[in-house]
Amino acid sequence: MTHSLLAFVGIALVVIIAPGPDTALTIRNSLGGGRRGGMATALGIVCGQLVWELTTSAGLVAILLASERVFHAVKLAGACYLTVLGVQSLMHAIRSRAASARNGVPTPLETTTRRAFRQGLLSNLGNPKMAVFFAGIFPQFAPPGHATFAGLMTLGLLFSTLTLAWLAIYATAVERASAWFRRPRVHRSMEAISGAALIGVGARLALERD
Repeated sequence: MTHSLLAFVGIALVVIIAPGPDTALTIRNSLGGGRRGGMATALGIVCGQLVWELTTSAGLVAILLASERVFHAVKLAGACYLTVLGVQSLMHAIRSRAASARNGVPTPLETTTRRAFRQGLLSNLGNPKMAVFFAGIFPQFAPPGHATFAGLMTLGLLFSTLTLAWLAIYATAVERASAWFRRPRVHRSMEAISGAALIGVGARLALERD
């Protein structure tokens, strides 16, 4: 059982640490809302994961996976949402550069904690690949005879806890380096990079074959 749990943690860490929409969105909102914005985004993402984990543990996610049309509809909605957020970041970086050229003062992209939480939640719920991951991986690591709701949710809560801890590191790092990130050129560059990353992830999600 111990070896199985360690194997699960290892796979979970690989999935969590790999750059993706969660990381890009957390950095984006940490730039606009500080550590509180980043943590609110992380909490939204984790709440989205909990929804997927609950539906997986209850067996409801099988309905989504069995319906190709519904699966693709959710995937396209999520891809469009990430792309819109990415375009917003890119456009703001361009406008900020123009404003800085006029008066030397860039306009920050402010992100409220409520908005950051909502964006994290919706971006995660719009990624049905999470359902595929949970449905395919969790049962393999549940203790023998314990592939039940409680057993699967235990693994889900562990996965979400690791996710929150990892994204909290990003939010804290951006906060501690706030003086450097507040430099107009650096701030614009990070906004543009995070925006491009979100657009890229959205495009890949939309075009990826299942």
